[in-house]
Amino acid sequence: MVDAPVGGVARITLHRPDRRNALSIAVRDAVSDALDTFAADDEVKVVVVTGSGSTFSSGFDLREFEQAADQEFSQRLWASSDRFHRRCIEFPLPMVAAVNGPAIAGGFDLAVMCDIRVAADTARFAHPEITFGDVVYGPLHDAIGGARARELCFTGRVVGAAEALAMGLVSSVVPADRLDGEVARFTDGIVRAPRDVLLRTKAKAIRRAGVAGATLDL
Repeated sequence: MVDAPVGGVARITLHRPDRRNALSIAVRDAVSDALDTFAADDEVKVVVVTGSGSTFSSGFDLREFEQAADQEFSQRLWASSDRFHRRCIEFPLPMVAAVNGPAIAGGFDLAVMCDIRVAADTARFAHPEITFGDVVYGPLHDAIGGARARELCFTGRVVGAAEALAMGLVSSVVPADRLDGEVARFTDGIVRAPRDVLLRTKAKAIRRAGVAGATLDL
């Protein structure tokens, strides 16, 4: 679900409650489309990404990988994935993850591809996909440093909200019913800045991460 900007703040809500907001091709493409639209909208200064219900996102929809033997479907699957990561990593304005619950695997990736993370006390983070595939490493490294990022990626262990705050993975942790208000505290600060200043500052962050215009090696 995509909400039009209000006061400079646009919002994307992952809404697949039956699949714990799993990131299917359709969901990834919808997020990518929304980010394209918001990047071109002069009214937008910041985008908030969250999940519906009690889960942020359980990651990529693994049922779709069962169809990967079909070459045409496989091409769609990976093209969607590449575009999704590119749009998130290179989005030219600040993104805030409102982590309303578990952010697992690709959901964890989505959270760390945002610039700021604000978490409910029910949030937890993990990379269980290390047992069967690659993880997205670079943004996590940038967020918490190499030693911690390697530990979390190699072990797949679960990090609760309090530990996430202690390691700097999230900027704030509040009870779930206060999450929207806490997110607004951050976005209210962001929208005070002129859009052109936000664009220049985010461009510096993207250049520092070394991903602009490059082949993504996350």
